[in-house]
This record gives sequence, structure tokens and C-alpha cells, in this order.
Amino acid sequence: MNAQLAMVAVSGLATVLLAMTLLWLLSLRLGDASIVDPFWGPGFALVTCVYLLADGRFGTRGVLALALVSIWATRLGIHLVKRNRESGEDPRYRAMRERHGDRFRWVSLFTVFWLQAVLLWVISAPQLGSVASFDVPLGLVDVLGTVVFLFGATLEAVADRQLDRFRSDPANAGNVLDTGLWRYSRHPNYFGNAVLWWGLYLVSAGGGAYWTVFGPAVMTYLLLRVSGVTLLESTLRTSKPGYEEYVATTSAFVPWPPGR
Repeated sequence: MNAQLAMVAVSGLATVLLAMTLLWLLSLRLGDASIVDPFWGPGFALVTCVYLLADGRFGTRGVLALALVSIWATRLGIHLVKRNRESGEDPRYRAMRERHGDRFRWVSLFTVFWLQAVLLWVISAPQLGSVASFDVPLGLVDVLGTVVFLFGATLEAVADRQLDRFRSDPANAGNVLDTGLWRYSRHPNYFGNAVLWWGLYLVSAGGGAYWTVFGPAVMTYLLLRVSGVTLLESTLRTSKPGYEEYVATTSAFVPWPPGR
């Protein structure tokens, strides 16, 4: 990594750490750590914008990466703001608040806000790579990456919309959503999110920044093993009576025709 790229990368890290610190201060005032979640998507748009400004050359690939990320970030940010308004503080943060008591304010700074800042920065590697490859013309790989990104973003948006409509009907309380995209995957929204990040990686790789592969790899791992499928299913298996049968017949992640 040359000095210019290192300076751009550090600028991005400093920005997201500052933004998360300010958000943490606001969370203390509001008594709600869940405000960190709606910032997740917009945070990627912010750090990509910082990469472009810090680099100063505004290459076409970097601008494309910013445009793609901004489309996804806007939709996801609005979606999560609406969800948080309806449900209040996420149960995960409430449990942490009860467990740590007065220490929660400092625990949340390090394990929620700053941790997400660092993860956001690491995962944004494809945008950094796209900005750095300003002198490489766009090609077929960039077109493929854009198509993959748009497919994943659309899949995620449709899955979120179907889940929102299902939850808004009181008659569905306690039931399992197994129609639409959710007939073919237990977590089609997470799958769509993983796909769009691999699309962003292809755009970065189109400029020769193959080293940024760890960004989508980390995101996919988080979705599968940490904050996504594994964490959510541990709750759903106990809270929804029909979920075990749903698990037995439906793919966990990649959409696939349901089994018997």
C-alpha cells in the first residue's frame, strides 16, 4: 500500500470513528443504542465520499462505487429508521443494558459503536480500491459488478418489503413467513446483501484491486455466522412454533426450491 492510498484509508477510518462517537453521544441522550443500526448503510456512503475527497482525483470507478453504495444506503437507512421507530430499542441492546448496568455507556462505545466503525471501514475496502484505480478505464468486469450489485440490492429490498408487509398484519403474529422470496430462503435479505457486496468487489477488481476481496468476505461471514443468520435463528427457533419445520424444508441462505 503506497503512502497516498494509506492516507486515504486512514482518513476514512478517522471519519467513521468520529461519526460513530457523535452517534454514541446522541444515543446516551436518547437512551437508545439502536440508532447505530440505521447509520450502517449511510456510513458506507460517507466513507466512500471521504475516500474520493481525500484522494482528490475523482476517477470514474470511484464515482460509480459511490453512486451504487448511495443507492443501497439510502434505501436501507430509511428502512431501518422506520423499523426502529415502530419497535424501539433492539432487544440485543436492551439485554446488554440490563447486563452491564451503569457500565453500559462505555461498553456500548467500544463493543457497539466503535466496533461497527472498524467493521464498516474494513468492509469498505472495495470502495477504497475503486477510488485508487482511478486511472483504469471501466470495462466488462465493472458492468458485471454493477449488474450483480443491482441484483443483490433489489433482492434485499424486495425481501425486506415482503417481511414488513407480513409483520404489519396482526393475523401473522407468531407465524412464519414462507411465501415470496422467503419460500426459497430463510434469509433472502441477507443473501441479497452479500451478493451486492460481491458486486462492489467486482467493480473494484475491474480496476485491478483484487486485494479488496477481504471486504465482501468479512461481510458474508458476519451475515452467516455472527450478526445475521446464526444470531437470528437462535431466537426464532424458540419464539416461533413452526420454525423448525420451516428450517427442515427451506434453504438457510442461498435461494433454492423448498424440500419436503
